[in-house]
Amino acid sequence: MKRLVSTLLALGVLLACSPRDYLTRRLAADLIAGSDAFNAPQQFWLRTGVISNKDFAAPEYLVLQRRGWIIGSNAPCPPEVSPPPCSDVTLTPLGVDAFHDILKGADPSKQSFAVPVARRALVAITGISRNGNSADVEFTFQWVPSSEVGAALITSGLQYRSTVSFKRFDDGWRVIQNTDSHNNQSLEDALKAALPTS
Repeated sequence: MKRLVSTLLALGVLLACSPRDYLTRRLAADLIAGSDAFNAPQQFWLRTGVISNKDFAAPEYLVLQRRGWIIGSNAPCPPEVSPPPCSDVTLTPLGVDAFHDILKGADPSKQSFAVPVARRALVAITGISRNGNSADVEFTFQWVPSSEVGAALITSGLQYRSTVSFKRFDDGWRVIQNTDSHNNQSLEDALKAALPTS
């Protein structure tokens, strides 16, 4: 009888605990990977029309030129564009093909387009440091290209390391989403401060 009572008591304690009561690597991974901040895509702003040659010589534009997706011809700089000299940037037929699906539905009269090029993929939770109802979770992630344009612009395989703060509430552990605490680093700040692992 004592054994039955102790078994029922242990079962009751286990059932009373939520899976979110224990900050495991799996829970930390699920909370980080499921957050809006982590799932925000990396974007590249493509500008066509007359732009400064300083912008046209940026690494991303050089990649697009080498792929044959954009071309530029000398053009006079309008007053709002500086520093001179300037180029008139247009998509080539190859560029129209490469950007067609990405820019589907975009306003053709605009000369600036947000191009999603990559999304984050969580590689691993590399450590958890708990202190009462707070914890710091170290993790690594990498950018995964989301299009042909992304594959051209993103260095694949490069991993980043960062640390984010977690806090235990009455319903379990939560990742800190925005910086509203004194010493805790939010996920958004952690992603901005991420450093390459090698």
